[in-house]
Amino acid sequence: MYPVEQTAARIKEGYPVFSVQLLQESLRHFLLREKLFHYTWFALLLKSIVFLGLVNNNGVQFSLMKAFQLVSNPPFLLVYICFEVALLSVTFLLRGQLRYWALVMFNFILSFIIVVDLMNFRAFGSFFSVFALSQSSNLDNLWASIISMLRPIDLLFVIDVILLVLVGYKVAPRFKSVVRNFTIFYILILSSSGYILINHLMVDVLGKNSGYFLFKRSWSPNQTMSNLSPLGYHLFDGYNYLEDSKSLVLTGEDKQQVEAWFLDKAENLPLNSYFSMFEGKNLLVLQVESLETFVIGKRINGQEITPNLNKLLNNSLYFSNFYEQVWNGTSSDADLMTNTSVYPVRQGSTFFRFPNNTYNSLPKILESHGYETLAIHPDKGGYWNWRQALTAIGFQRTIDESYFQMDERIGLGISDGSYLRQVGPLIKEQKQPFYTFLVTLTSHSPFDLPAQYCGLNLDPGLNESKLGGYFQSIHYTDQQIGAFIDKLEKDGLLNNTIIALAGDHTGVHKFYDDEIKQMKNPENWWLEGHNQIPLIIYSKGMSGKEIRTIGGQIDLLPTLAYLMGVDSQEYEGTAMGRNLLNTKRDFAVLSNGQLVGVYSSDKEREDALLGVGIADKIIRSNYFEFLR
Repeated sequence: MYPVEQTAARIKEGYPVFSVQLLQESLRHFLLREKLFHYTWFALLLKSIVFLGLVNNNGVQFSLMKAFQLVSNPPFLLVYICFEVALLSVTFLLRGQLRYWALVMFNFILSFIIVVDLMNFRAFGSFFSVFALSQSSNLDNLWASIISMLRPIDLLFVIDVILLVLVGYKVAPRFKSVVRNFTIFYILILSSSGYILINHLMVDVLGKNSGYFLFKRSWSPNQTMSNLSPLGYHLFDGYNYLEDSKSLVLTGEDKQQVEAWFLDKAENLPLNSYFSMFEGKNLLVLQVESLETFVIGKRINGQEITPNLNKLLNNSLYFSNFYEQVWNGTSSDADLMTNTSVYPVRQGSTFFRFPNNTYNSLPKILESHGYETLAIHPDKGGYWNWRQALTAIGFQRTIDESYFQMDERIGLGISDGSYLRQVGPLIKEQKQPFYTFLVTLTSHSPFDLPAQYCGLNLDPGLNESKLGGYFQSIHYTDQQIGAFIDKLEKDGLLNNTIIALAGDHTGVHKFYDDEIKQMKNPENWWLEGHNQIPLIIYSKGMSGKEIRTIGGQIDLLPTLAYLMGVDSQEYEGTAMGRNLLNTKRDFAVLSNGQLVGVYSSDKEREDALLGVGIADKIIRSNYFEFLR
């Protein structure tokens, strides 16, 4: 007789419902007969350990040593088990075959989340968040790129679930006699939750172990993931989502911190020869999809990968140590930083979460100097919600894919060739002086350019790889940029137009670095330049110069404003970047909290890293709205 049936019998006979004997019987039954329950939590524990062994070793290659470092710390292992047991204890409230299918379902859901986390980590260096659910409009464009993030090892996380489903028609009927067991449910939920709570109090609140934390945000999301387990991490993420969804009202102390940060950042150096070099000229910012620095000036089998960009360097300021700083918003974060010089928020996409925020932006600054402003994208306005956000940022006009004749599609949308041909007349018709912000698309991952557009002669092995596909895609886009600039010349615009060209983020190294490292006989330069994107500021007739100062995407606005003759007082208290043509500082803060370059003191380093947190407060509170 099952323990619950025993309980019913005791009630009929007038005996007390609970007794030590009944509790012992329930526990014995739980330990001996609930084999699927024990299999499920143990399987999820193993999957979590394997998952962390991958995450702490680039997300693709499993490291046994790094995986079992977790096991050497008992709190980690027990916390993992407690989160799983607390969730699975709910199945004891079910009876019959529902118990079987509920355990299989929980196994599947958690395994699926682990795979999604791995894909997200490989692409962005972070894990899936509740905030991503608001970005479903991106799925129209990104399916091919998303699927390309899967790896063969991911099958390990779902193969047991597949088998449980396949054998379910035979095994599930054996659960017909299973009844609810409230006693075990209460024991499991209270003991596991209690252990987690005690650890939280001891570690997070009382600080008994300074090198270990549970419920705490950190620069490194994989550290939080390692401490909490995948399930615990996402429960914590859900809590953070609710907290971050509340409007942020800055205290007086917060406002003083923001003001002090901007004051400390100011360098107040004398003007040099770069100031107002391009004053009064048109400005065209061309943001190139997935363009990395490592291909600039390089040849493959004697062929230049980017011949047109290489040619531009002869008449450009070339910033060769320029770094991407995008976070969860990827390309849209590049739009944000280029035009506002503010870091993106740490949770979710800034353009989706705060599309109507106020900024002291590049289009607003130039508009006050008599410029007409226009932003053009070759994709839908809802993709990363860029159209609404760039309108709020201050562009007088925005144009998306609905404007263009879709006569040629490659990858995510209209080809760069067709797009740039159709953009030419738009730019020619603009009232001068103008600022036009222009974005390309074709060189987006997974870098599957149609064969007829592949202009490089590559060895078969390289040509079939992601790296070869990247070379072909960038070479194609380079050709179209060359034709576009030639059209500007024919239209008489190039003499009075400055072109600032930059990558929105890295590409093949960002998404497929593991494949590059596994290639046979790679050339050394294939493995170089992580996180680096080129910044090229071109002016016809200018003598080219390489600027080696280290900087990043938040530095573009103050650098361009300086060249355009804008007084620094117009942006000094709102731009988080610095003017790379007149600075004594030589570093950039990456989105993962790494500071690259050199710093003069620990305080300078701490202030630089603090900037990302300051930006989060600025955006979440719409700080600049109240400065007007």
